[in-house]
Amino acid sequence: MEVSRDAPGRIVQGEPIAVIDIGSNSVRLVVYERLSRSPTPIFNEKALCGLGREVMTTGRLNPEAVEKALAALRRFRALCDRMGVGTLRVLATAAARDASNGPAFVAECSAICRADVELLSGKREAQLSALGILSGVHRPNGMVGDLGGGSLELADVHGHRIGTGVTFPLGGLALQDTSGRSLKKADKIVRDVLAKDSHLDHLKGRTFYAVGGTWRALTRLHMWQRGYPLHVMHGYVLPAKEALEFARLVRRVPVDTLSKIEMVPDVRRPLLAYGALVLEHIIRMGKPANIFVSALGVREGLLYEALPEEEQRVDPLIAAAAELNWLRSRSPRHGEELIDWTDRFMDSTGIDESAEEKRLRHAACLLADIGWRAHPDYRGEQSLNIIAHAAFIGVDHPGRAFIALSIFYRHVGLVDDELSPRIRELVTTRLLDRARILGAAMRVGYLLSAAMPGALPLTPLAVERGKLTLHLPGEFAQLSGDRIASRLKTLGRLIGRDAVVVE
Repeated sequence: MEVSRDAPGRIVQGEPIAVIDIGSNSVRLVVYERLSRSPTPIFNEKALCGLGREVMTTGRLNPEAVEKALAALRRFRALCDRMGVGTLRVLATAAARDASNGPAFVAECSAICRADVELLSGKREAQLSALGILSGVHRPNGMVGDLGGGSLELADVHGHRIGTGVTFPLGGLALQDTSGRSLKKADKIVRDVLAKDSHLDHLKGRTFYAVGGTWRALTRLHMWQRGYPLHVMHGYVLPAKEALEFARLVRRVPVDTLSKIEMVPDVRRPLLAYGALVLEHIIRMGKPANIFVSALGVREGLLYEALPEEEQRVDPLIAAAAELNWLRSRSPRHGEELIDWTDRFMDSTGIDESAEEKRLRHAACLLADIGWRAHPDYRGEQSLNIIAHAAFIGVDHPGRAFIALSIFYRHVGLVDDELSPRIRELVTTRLLDRARILGAAMRVGYLLSAAMPGALPLTPLAVERGKLTLHLPGEFAQLSGDRIASRLKTLGRLIGRDAVVVE
């Protein structure tokens, strides 16, 4: 048999696209499978170079940091060549922007990368960070804060609208430099700088979207300290009060005494207190309701900006689920039919379902068959693990858990013995009930269709005249049997209805 050199697990629609982000603390390469509404990284590497260290006091990029950065860029360019990258975008931020030798450094970067380097202004950086949130968050409403090594950018976001961005010299390295490594002096600097701007006045009661490596490191530390069951960064949400208390803790005690500090790289640890300090003042001044931690920022904002407007409006969760459905299901069309089939069922039950719950159900339908290649005894567990830990965007952790639980119940039945109680803790009682109902409905649907398209549109399931009714007309009557009746009865009990099969 002749084997194709193309990876069947990849979507090949155009060449890979890469972004190199030359930041004040790190230089990072991310290569994405293609330009799409739900960008999938196929390679991600960073080098912590510290370009922004001492720029605020010396006015120049440190020669040692420059050499580290240029060495990283040579490697990154070689990797792009090996991976067949079609488009390479290169960005440089605060350190290169503020240093007197920044232009010479940028020119050398451009020569190594064989690509133009876009030197971002503070407002442009804020705009791209906000676009990154639009890319990865479903209908955001709040303020984006991107904390880098050299600067902090703020921008208001509401739906698809972005406000004018602002920038402040409050990055971790910049604060460390200007304060002479004194947290007390840094505290005054942050307070005085933020007090002069009115952007935080519009944050009260809304969401603060935290972007940037230092805040992600703080989040990782918080996750591990509380024994959180998911280690997925994007979509981790903290109530503002809890985030404030944790920020104060990190600022107050020596960083190496913090529990689970080994989860944070050594080179990032000195910046944690400065990041916590900035977050503390934002919460105290802006009074947000919660903090949403985003894994997406400037790089993803750049990709989102390059999409046609109609594609920007596509739901990123549904786009990601549709891709995985296409790559891993026995029949992608069956997943799409399952959406319509469960739409009719849910509409007929009278069960209240919000717009958010409906989109989560649609995503679950698209992902319902991705574990079919596993051994039958492990399909539920394997599907749950894939979905719970996948690089999905456009979904928070409770939503992610709902989808994973629905598919678990679809394979295993309404049995919780094999299920970690920690994953259930992520969802409300209401969402858990909806997951059980959807899983039970899917168990009926897959027994009818054998995961093949064509059957579900002709075998509707709905509550009619007070009873849960499954129609098996004509040739589909042969599909009737004890297993169908048993699963239908189980579903009926969940929604408080007697169940009947009509042939």
